Amino acid sequence: MYEYTVKTNKTVEEVQQALHDTIASYQFGVLWELDLQETLKKKGIDHDQSSLILEVCNPKKAKELIDQNPLANLFLPCKIAVYEVDGVNTIGLPRPTVQAEMIGDEKLKEIAKEIETILIQLIDEVK
Repeated sequence: MYEYTVKTNKTVEEVQQALHDTIASYQFGVLWELDLQETLKKKGIDHDQSSLILEVCNPKKAKELIDQNPLANLFLPCKIAVYEVDGVNTIGLPRPTVQAEMIGDEKLKEIAKEIETILIQLIDEVK
């Protein structure tokens, strides 16, 4: 499966705050954040569902990936999305292992698995 997703009873804003409050304890940081609903609104496009995308990174793991295979640059930084579908909020990420698998480098996939495991633990904690 390409993605890992979980449903949450929290609001998008509550998940956003929980991610910011918790992510450093996993040695990750938020590099960038996009409120897609707000961005579309500024462009004159109505989108009723909340959608927040965070780009996150563990610098040591990112360096490890890139040192192993420069093609890892193509799927960095990692993304965590918080979005609403039919009134239900979801937290998810594209699995780094799936992205690494497409490159065909087993060592890269091992490092990606470590990162994926950490991000899944983070998501499960904040849900």
